This record gives sequence, structure tokens and C-alpha cells, in this order.
Amino acid sequence: MTDIPAPSTGPLAGRIALVTGASRGLGRASALALAKAGAHVITTARTQGGLEELDDEIRAATGQPTTLVPMDLAQGGGIDQLGLAIHERHGHLDVLVHAAAMLGGLSPVSHIEPKTWDQVVALNLTATYRLLRSTERLLKAAPAGRALVFTTGRVARPKAFWGVYGATKAATDHLVRTWADELEHGPVRAALIDPGAMRTKMRAEAMPGEDPLSLPDASEIGPLIVELAQAELGPPDTPVSFSAWKAAQASSAH
Repeated sequence: MTDIPAPSTGPLAGRIALVTGASRGLGRASALALAKAGAHVITTARTQGGLEELDDEIRAATGQPTTLVPMDLAQGGGIDQLGLAIHERHGHLDVLVHAAAMLGGLSPVSHIEPKTWDQVVALNLTATYRLLRSTERLLKAAPAGRALVFTTGRVARPKAFWGVYGATKAATDHLVRTWADELEHGPVRAALIDPGAMRTKMRAEAMPGEDPLSLPDASEIGPLIVELAQAELGPPDTPVSFSAWKAAQASSAH
């Protein structure tokens, strides 16, 4: 971590945001939107090239750099080191957006390979625990820390062949809701976000025959992320639905 944020403008000016899975899809869209809103964004992903492309786009749009942290969240020790680095450089964290996840393929439960199971659990569930553990004190040190974690409709609506993804996301939801309840008397708040079907690589992997142009582009999630980063949030008992939010925005515009 070498970049120090310069002065910026926007509703999130001066705030520090950490976005996981930032090289593509929902994470990339979230990081770009937060940066355009004035936040200094710390981005993580396994692919350095994808992070550098995002940094180029953010610099072109805002004139400000991002902090790039290529890492595999499944390696938990790196998350602890990242938390320490943020503490030493910034002293706090205003916004955590956790978008990193993997599908693990679609197959009957009895056909899931143990190696695949372990990989999906490590990223979708264990990495979430390690992130909350490492960033809690940083979020507490901010005036109004916000943790925004992506979920899926498969938690409430299980479907054949989605077992490993749905199970790990259901466990993640439970973890986030428990953690939020533990922090209810402080300023930190959490939200679970259900993006629904969007034009992402994971969606294409799950539904290869689907026309991607029939789906909302991942970039459309950006304004919702910026809004939630500033919102007075209640307990995350019910996920924030992107489709419902979008419909409400369209209704208020008329």
C-alpha cells in the first residue's frame, strides 16, 4: 500500500473504502462508483492486471489513484496483513464492500468434489469471517462505518444444483446478521445486497445459454452502493434488493 489519497470532492470525499473482488463485475462497479463519489478506494483481487485496468479508469475519471492490493482472499493471513496496513496508513475504514465470491460450478450435492467444496467455503464464507474480524476495529474507528456484503436470492429460494454456492452464501448471511447484532449499540452498520441476475462472469458461468444483453449491466449497481455507504441503515434482516431499489428510483423519477 503506497498511494496516499489526495484531496477529492463528492459525497464520499475523505472516506476510505475497501472493495474485494474489484477486478470485474460487481466489485469493479462498486469501486468505480465509490471513487467517482470521492472516496479513496483500496481494491483487492487475484488478478493484478484487472486491478491496474480499474486504476487507469478511476484515474481518468477522477484524477485520483487507487490503492491496489493483489491477493487471494482464500489465504486468510493476507487479510490480517491488509487490515494492519490499513490501520497503519489510515487509522480507520469507512466502507467495506465485499463482492469477491465463486460459484463452484452447478452440480448435484452428491457430485460436488471435496476440493471444490473447500475452495468455495474458503472464499465465500471463511474469507468473509476473516474480513469482518480484521476490519471491525477499523470500521469502529470511523464516524459511521458501513459493511456492504453481496448475497444471493438462492439463500431464500434454494434450487437444484446450486448447493455449494447457496449453502456458503446462506452461512455468510447468518454470519453478517450475527455480527451486525453484536455491533447494534455502536455506529457500525451492515447491509446484505441481493443484486439479482446481472451481466457478470459468474452469471454467464451459471447460465451460459442466457442472453447477457437481457440483463442489467453490473455498472448499474454503483449508485446503490454509494447510497448505502451514506445511509442510516437498520439491522440487515432483509437483503437490499437491487431490482426493488431500481423500481423505486424509476417511480420517484416520474
